[in-house]
Amino acid sequence: MKIDDMCEIECKHEDTIEEVKSELPADDILLKVSETFKVFGDLTRLKILQALFRRELCVCDLTEVLEANQSTISHQLRILRQNNLVKFRKEGKMAYYSLADDHVEKIIEMGLEHAKE
Repeated sequence: MKIDDMCEIECKHEDTIEEVKSELPADDILLKVSETFKVFGDLTRLKILQALFRRELCVCDLTEVLEANQSTISHQLRILRQNNLVKFRKEGKMAYYSLADDHVEKIIEMGLEHAKE
């Protein structure tokens, strides 16, 4: 079996290798990015982010929108908060959630665009 998507000879471009290596982010930064993308890998969390992309919602409204129980939503919101993807504010006894910042919006938009290609 012939593999056409591999180099047929071994050749190293030392200048290119060194340039790329010097521009790579540190492992601790890449690990953080990797962990963030893992958070996006859960369907419930992704649905929560999609809902919050549209508007700020209280936990009660999120449970109705997602047709899930409050403990499930609260657990997933905790994970999203720990990863700085959502923020919340209290208004009396109500907790309102929204996306943490514009970066989260951009990630969601780009993910949707990519999925639709």
